[in-house]
Order: sequence, then structure tokens, then C-alpha cells
Amino acid sequence: MHLSMWTYPWDIQDQGLDTFAAELRGRAGLTTVSLATSYHAGRFLQPRSPQQKAYFPEDGTVYFKPDESLWRDKLIRPLMARNVTERGDMLEALIQAREATGLKVSCWTVCLHNTRLGMLYPDHVTRNAFGNPNYYNLCPSSPAARAYAVTLVRDITTNYRPDMVELESPNFMGFAHEYHHEKDGVGLNPEDDFLLSLCFCDHCTARAAKAGVPVEGARRTVARFIAELCERAVPERQFSDFPAAGIDAFRDHPDLYAYLAWRSEPVTSLIGEIEAAADPATRIVLIDLKDGWLGGVDLSAVGALCDGAILCCYDMEPNAIGDVIRAGRAALGSEKLLGIGLRVFYPEVGEAAVLAARAKAAVDAGADGVNFYNYGLIPAKRLDWVKAAVGVII
Repeated sequence: MHLSMWTYPWDIQDQGLDTFAAELRGRAGLTTVSLATSYHAGRFLQPRSPQQKAYFPEDGTVYFKPDESLWRDKLIRPLMARNVTERGDMLEALIQAREATGLKVSCWTVCLHNTRLGMLYPDHVTRNAFGNPNYYNLCPSSPAARAYAVTLVRDITTNYRPDMVELESPNFMGFAHEYHHEKDGVGLNPEDDFLLSLCFCDHCTARAAKAGVPVEGARRTVARFIAELCERAVPERQFSDFPAAGIDAFRDHPDLYAYLAWRSEPVTSLIGEIEAAADPATRIVLIDLKDGWLGGVDLSAVGALCDGAILCCYDMEPNAIGDVIRAGRAALGSEKLLGIGLRVFYPEVGEAAVLAARAKAAVDAGADGVNFYNYGLIPAKRLDWVKAAVGVII
């Protein structure tokens, strides 16, 4: 069974590798570490660190040593975090210590969510129906952005040989809560957020047009919806069956419907290219959410190309978790890895029994394991809650 915890390099460095490994295996009962190897900016309260109670990681950097020979001809290139230079290559340390620690190593790899690179290469980010850039999201239709994501995983898998790579954000991202200090006086509802997230950059429009999709008609429809939502005194729901109906919620708008049906193509093909470029010894899985279609993810199509998925079910009750996992298993089939991501945050998890019930619901519904979030962001005593959850599923 896959049993892992998402972890930042600096958390292991603060605790020391031996202490970390003993806690993860002994106290938490886990067998894998999912290490952030490409990550974005943030502000983190770090209860575990003896000194760094508040931490601000560099934006859009990687936590390994890139192989320059793979990047020479690439427009978009990674920046190695200062952490690697100043405190050491934690990915390499974990790989070398696999036998000693008994921990498998998975690389938690952020692909296209990168504001630093988006600001540097604005021609390669997603753009809404008015052409405004979303700097935090490199577009999966951009050849340069695709080459970046593919080479990132190729570099990690060929030069480090981890057991697994977990792909975060190889897809289109939402509009809300993806940048920082967001301002919204309108009061966007979920369908508004979705409409604002739809990409009509030059790369998407060219790729869709080549596939025979009426992209300009779709863009005009979305632009009209956005203009209308901006004019209302208060938000209103226009699509009563959104998001439950998926793209069928927009079936009365043929051009937009056709565009949404096409929209999974760049995401699916990118994941396929990543898988093809990766070292075959490393499993490639997708990190996704309950309604992955919102980001252009077709889980059935993706599952045919990579090794599986981890579906994050944060702040969900056991019955809802079971529904998500059963749907995920139906999409992926029986042979692919299906994991669940569970957060160990308070107050959404108020006691050990809550976490255990969620983990059990997932495994009973067909999950192959659990990723817990996040080692350095929770008090040490909650590792005991993780151990209790592991105890009910193995």
C-alpha cells in the first residue's frame, strides 16, 4: 500500500534526516516521502522547526540540481532554489538513504503553476476571454511550457531515479486563489470562477482551430458571460447544474461546449509526453481534485497514459470521499495506482478518529493508499493521528 506524506526539503533539514525518517516510519507508520522538488511561493507557519516558525519559500524554483545538458535549447528553464546551495540537495540525500531509512522517494513536482516563470514569459501563460494574462499558470498548449514540464520530469527521473513523480498542475488552473492578495468585490461564484479561468491564449486558439473547434465563437460567448457577471449588482447562478453536470452544463451553447470538449486534449497529450520522456523505472502519477474536468483533466484518458492518480479530498466527509474514489477507480481501471490526498489540518480534522474514518472510506472504496498533507505544517502530535489512520487501512 502506498503510504506517504507531502514534505518540504527545509522541514527535513530542520529536523535532520535521521529524525525525520524515524518519525515518518515509526511514529506515523508511513513508507514513502513525497518531497517537494518544484514549488511555488507561499507563507507557511512551521510548527516543527526550532527556528523558522514563519517561512517564505522562493517563488517558482526547483529543489534539485538541473542537468544543464538537458536545458540548453529550452526557452523556459528552471531556477535552482538557494536552499539547495545553502543546505544541500535533499532529494539526492533521500535517494542515497533509501535503503538505510526504508523510505521510498516520490517527487512532488509542480509543473505549470509558476508565477516567476509566467512573469518572465507572458506569451506562454493562460489568458482569459479578454486576453488578460494569468501569470501564475503557464499554458499547457504552449510548446515552450510543454517542453519545460517534460524536461523537468525527464531531468528528475533520469538523474535521480525516484520511485515516483507526482505531477501537480500539468493542466489549466482556476482563477480564484491561485495568486496572492486577490481582490474580488463582485463575489464570484464557482461558475464565474470557471469562466474566468478558460484560456484563449494564442497557443490554445491555434491548437483548437487546427482541431476544427469553433474557438472564436466560444471566446465571444465566454467574454459575454464575463461582462454580464461584472454588471450584476449581486452574483447570480446561470447554470443550475454546474459543476455536477460537467461540460454538459453548457450544452445550450454549442461553440463553448465544443471548446470545453476539446480542452482536455492539451492536458492529456502533455501528460503523455511527460510519461514518454521519463525514465521507465519511475512511476508517473497525477495529483488532481474531485472535479478535475474544471482544469481540463480527462481522468480516463490520462490514466491510459500514465501510472495513476492521487485525488485530493480535503475537508470531505467519508461518504463523499467514497463517491470520489469509486468514480476515480471507474475512470482509471483496476490496474492503475489510485491514491487519496488527505489534509491533517485543524479544524477540518479535529481528532484522530476523523482522519481514520476518511482514510478507511477511501480504501474501502478502492484506493491503493494515502498521501497526508503536510509534515512540516502540522504539530508533531498529529503524526500520531496519521499512525492511527494507517492502522485502520493496513
